[in-house]
Amino acid sequence: MLDRTEFAPADPMPPEIAVLRNAAEPVWIFAYGSLMWDPDFPHGESETALLRGYHRSFCLYSYDYRGSRMRPGLTLGLDRGGACRGIVLRLPPESLAGAIDRLWTREMTAPRVYDMRLLPVRTACGNGKAYAFTVRRDHPDYSGHLSPEETARIIAGAVGRRGACRDYLADTMRHLTVLGLADAPLTRLAARVEAVAAASV
Repeated sequence: MLDRTEFAPADPMPPEIAVLRNAAEPVWIFAYGSLMWDPDFPHGESETALLRGYHRSFCLYSYDYRGSRMRPGLTLGLDRGGACRGIVLRLPPESLAGAIDRLWTREMTAPRVYDMRLLPVRTACGNGKAYAFTVRRDHPDYSGHLSPEETARIIAGAVGRRGACRDYLADTMRHLTVLGLADAPLTRLAARVEAVAAASV
């Protein structure tokens, strides 16, 4: 679990998100990357879910956690188009305010790279809604549409404060497998990364 001091300062929480700290209705969060295995905030039950209209993508440059200023890495974001399979996490009502605060601090480092949107999701229990962190394409850390080869090259070689970018990809793939969730583009990317890493040895 990460120490709170590891996170950079977060942007101020807007009123429409701050009001969730006292919400009477359940608050669900859609997790598609490291939130699946290292949420770092209290949560209750979870279940697999499908989010349409966005896809999981290595589209954010990382200059600290998974890379450096000299050799940036890439981290995952939810970018527009397609669909994404992940999990939804229910924030516990008894510690809702703390969970919201912790989640915001973790994800919304200034200037924030995500928008926190309430989006429709589908689970085995039916249709519902969950808050998802979608990429802001106008943010300077947004990488745009890199080629698969360039993406693989960056991931294979970048290392940051929280470890290798390649390990972050492997962790994501491993947890998707455990959950029984398929992501064909990510599987192809992982194969490219391994090929690049093998060629560089």
